[in-house]
Amino acid sequence: MSAKMSRRTSFYCLILLATLCVFFIALNQRYSSYIEYRLQPILSEAELRSRLKYQEPFLVPTVKYDDPFLSYMRASYSIENMTLLEIAEVVEQQRRAIEKEMEDYVYPNGKYGVYANKLEDLVMEKNGNPVRSVIVTTWRSGSTFLGDILNSHPANFYHYEPLLHFGIIQIRESPLSDEALDDLDSMFKCDYSTLERYLSFGKNSHPWVFNHNTHLWKQCQLHKRICWDHRFVSKFCKLFPFQSMKIVRIRLKPMERFLEQNELGIRMVLLIRDPRGVLQSRKHRQWCPTEPDCFDPAALCSDMVADYHAAVTFSKLYPDSFRVIRYEDLSVEPYVNTQKLFEFYGLNFHDNVREFLDSHTKIDIGGLSSTFRNSKTAPFHWRAQLDYEEVEEIQQECNLAMRLWGYAFAHNASHQRYFDPVIDFKLRKNDV
Repeated sequence: MSAKMSRRTSFYCLILLATLCVFFIALNQRYSSYIEYRLQPILSEAELRSRLKYQEPFLVPTVKYDDPFLSYMRASYSIENMTLLEIAEVVEQQRRAIEKEMEDYVYPNGKYGVYANKLEDLVMEKNGNPVRSVIVTTWRSGSTFLGDILNSHPANFYHYEPLLHFGIIQIRESPLSDEALDDLDSMFKCDYSTLERYLSFGKNSHPWVFNHNTHLWKQCQLHKRICWDHRFVSKFCKLFPFQSMKIVRIRLKPMERFLEQNELGIRMVLLIRDPRGVLQSRKHRQWCPTEPDCFDPAALCSDMVADYHAAVTFSKLYPDSFRVIRYEDLSVEPYVNTQKLFEFYGLNFHDNVREFLDSHTKIDIGGLSSTFRNSKTAPFHWRAQLDYEEVEEIQQECNLAMRLWGYAFAHNASHQRYFDPVIDFKLRKNDV
């Protein structure tokens, strides 16, 4: 009897042990599957669609799925896959839109030093190199106008004031300039995975980080859930054959990093404006008068002198990738000077650009930030809107900057109202 009971007990123990072994093997397999899922990279569009079609019952209910563990995890997994699917669909939609937009584009094909004869040559997701056009300037110097001219070009991705999250400051040297340049480099490469601070800044309180970027903001309005997701912005950015960027928070000298190590093919324009016009325009911005880097004439004109000396050096060392233009010259002859700038940047003077100039340079419409202006008079409003005492103070602080950049002095209140403040100007290459 005792031997029989002993055999029965041994039998049940073996069954229990076998059951526990099977349980732990199954648990290990499911846990491994889960870990594999959590560690897998973002799926490509093709992989995602394939998995959604054949494997995911919570997204495609008509298909059966036989993994109970992933079914248990499907609540969080479905949100992630829904996000990835939305990103994939928006990217594909924009890819088709760009192809259509570029159907009749005249590629440079070696002209202006840009060797591209088809869309793939300029698209990062196809291992191409976009045309990258940069404006370096300061606040209220005409950069919104010039930036919008560039953005009127077909298939352009507009990096609008990419250092907005640094605040109302001018970045002049390291270590702050190193951080700023790293951010700019990431944007040029469409790698937003390192730009959490920038994206959070835009998402939480400053949507104009994106809302000047015509193509991106259109999709953000329709797909708010993915707008500030670095995976979406990176993939979306890499679709565009043209990238423009206007920068108002870093001075010219640190930007040499992009000219001396120019594997990205960046072409840079320094945009200058009469300090009297700059400061008159800044008076109307609520964010400016309390900030020393914004409203102090001495700080502004010290930066203009430093930019002049950097520009002299850059024009000698990097003649194919650096230019200077004054806002007044651009405004008085917008068509001639825009065409010259586009040749320098390696861009086609497209009909869209002509239409923008036709509609934005003839008449004043809108508020302070509007780019619908009579461009021939817009740079000179300061003559009527500043008192001569204010002008005289600026001229005293900015004597050297004005002489270097070719701006004439007002002699008295009557003279101020009617004189031409712009004189002929050239960078003196021996003046380093």
